[in-house]
Amino acid sequence: MRGLTGISAIASDVLGVRLNPYIPYNFLVELDGLVTGGFMEVFGLESEIKLESYEEGGQNDYVHQFPTRTTYPNLVLSKGLTDAWTLWSWYDDACHGKICRRNGTIMLLDHQRLPVRWWNFRDAYPVKWTGPQFNSSAQDIAVEKIELVHRGITIPIASKGLRRANQLDRLETS
Repeated sequence: MRGLTGISAIASDVLGVRLNPYIPYNFLVELDGLVTGGFMEVFGLESEIKLESYEEGGQNDYVHQFPTRTTYPNLVLSKGLTDAWTLWSWYDDACHGKICRRNGTIMLLDHQRLPVRWWNFRDAYPVKWTGPQFNSSAQDIAVEKIELVHRGITIPIASKGLRRANQLDRLETS
């Protein structure tokens, strides 16, 4: 074992730390406690601290950067179009002034479909719905997208310790 491969193997065996990245296609989306699986893509899982620049007189080597606020772009959830009208109904209600804010979770799963990390978003409601694109020569499935505005993303402390707990569970049952 040489280099990074050896370090990865030692860290994995001794420390129980995974150094290989997870695969991003294995995930679930939950809204208000209900797993609304079948999503194909999730975009907008981001957070940015906005900065204010201050140029101090006589200080020419650098510009001060002060944090002001944290911003979050809209989340965009894409899924195959089915007979379920849940997303459309939620969006349609918002169009008619009936705003129903929902909390949600995006869960990353390992190869055994166990959650290894998750991100919570809060007070989300739909602001855009996109229906399928039609093309008579296409072989793809029909896809709908819903765009959600929300009030922030957090990673719960339980998410940070879950992977280690799963590893210990597997060791005890082996």
